[in-house]
Amino acid sequence: MHSTLSFSRATTVPTTNYAFHSQSPINLRFCGLRREAFGISILTRSSSGRVRLSTRGRSKRISASTGNNGTPPKSFDYDLIIIGAGVGGHGAALHAVEKGLKTAIIEGDVVGGTCVNRGCVPSKALLAVSGRMRELQSEHHMKALGLQVSAAGYDRQGVAGHANNLASKIRSNLTNSMKALGVDILTGFGTIVGPQKVKYGKVGFTDNVVTAKDIIIATGSVPFVPKGIEVDGKTVITSDHALKLEFVPDWIAIVGSGYIGLEFSDVYTALGSEVTFIEALDQLMPGFDPEISKLAQRVLINPRKIDYHTGVFATKITPARDGKPVIIELTDAKTKEHKDTLEVDAALIATGRAPFTNGLGLENINVVTQRGFVPVDERMRVIDANGNLVPHLYCIGDANGKMMLAHAASAQGISVVEQVTGRDHVLNHLSVPAACFTHPEISMVGLTELIYRPDNGEILGVHIFGLHAADLIHEASNAIALGTRIQDIKFAVHAHPTLSEVLDELFKSAKVKAPASTSSPISEPVAA
Repeated sequence: MHSTLSFSRATTVPTTNYAFHSQSPINLRFCGLRREAFGISILTRSSSGRVRLSTRGRSKRISASTGNNGTPPKSFDYDLIIIGAGVGGHGAALHAVEKGLKTAIIEGDVVGGTCVNRGCVPSKALLAVSGRMRELQSEHHMKALGLQVSAAGYDRQGVAGHANNLASKIRSNLTNSMKALGVDILTGFGTIVGPQKVKYGKVGFTDNVVTAKDIIIATGSVPFVPKGIEVDGKTVITSDHALKLEFVPDWIAIVGSGYIGLEFSDVYTALGSEVTFIEALDQLMPGFDPEISKLAQRVLINPRKIDYHTGVFATKITPARDGKPVIIELTDAKTKEHKDTLEVDAALIATGRAPFTNGLGLENINVVTQRGFVPVDERMRVIDANGNLVPHLYCIGDANGKMMLAHAASAQGISVVEQVTGRDHVLNHLSVPAACFTHPEISMVGLTELIYRPDNGEILGVHIFGLHAADLIHEASNAIALGTRIQDIKFAVHAHPTLSEVLDELFKSAKVKAPASTSSPISEPVAA
């Protein structure tokens, strides 16, 4: 199957209107992300015609916010303490050691966090199995290759063991990499007790107090379960339970058709389940680019054993018990009236994730969460209840809600370390790619609809649906991050024959008014 890309001229705003003498607000959509994810209060055009992002917190004053908690210590146990050893915390720790900082990381559960243990890694292991199953089950595809394959089957326990073993291996590698570099791993739940002070310890044991010049909160998130849904971990489950693959139901309802729901529909249907999506909004895959959603539905939904209900809430879900199936009560999202009742073998709750920030002791430094998220500015600096920056305190990853992706958390952590070691750095979240690892894959970076600027060649967003889309997106992501314009990148050479040539053709087909640079950034070395 060929990869399909969404990449068009800027049509929402006519090209003749880019030169504005005054600033005016414009409405842009982000690829599956809220505007708040980037801390953006308004988007404006300057007199030069460039889109400018006005962000909250840029003019925040730094306040000690000590309250009655005393003064910061004069000497420290560590240069940097990181609360949470997920992908974000791990990335920050490794970069901190590289920068010469004495670093400790506090972990109350297991190293690797959600991504390694209950998210990215085991889910991709299951998706790798579903991909193989689909290929082997495609008689037409096998015959076209001249291959003959007997009926494909699977061992459920073997598949589950594969996912668990991979997670264990990567968790061990993360732990060993930090220990080898001299990062202290402190076991226990971390709580901020005052400026530059953290206590940690296990339940039933005496707490330890450590100090650090700088502290990073990286506690991640947990599955969000709406009210009225009873999770028993067996027949009504979250993604945490589903990744254990304790059984494969004949019929499973998936509440939510975002990344998590879509990926699990790929897994379950490949393993023989029938799937029913329950989506509160009027369309499936509401977080994706509309054109990509329509195309993906034709490939990922319609040909498979999947049906769906849109515009409804699952207001009550009762687990299977006493010989009765899982019962799901559906309510119309607009009228709030009862619409239908479903009886299925299992239900997966894929309604997103909630920040894991309870018990962090934020009240000790006058910080109030917003829907559970820790408020931060564009440099990940924590903002207190008075709107002031808390000195030496940062929050990265899912806990701040800017962009709930593992690699975004790691990038934010590295950005923070750059700042605390004297180099100002602001992560451009519009350059951070995202991917849905279905078969075929969906990937995206930047804005939707407004895709590139034909007046100067600035790339604003790229969306790909097809084989290896999650790999192909990085060329566009890097171009956005580095500010590479279409008129320059179109001269890049791609190996033939490869899928990467899809991007090559894409860039070459773009019509840009501005000429190419006199010296190509591809042929000249870039100073670090």
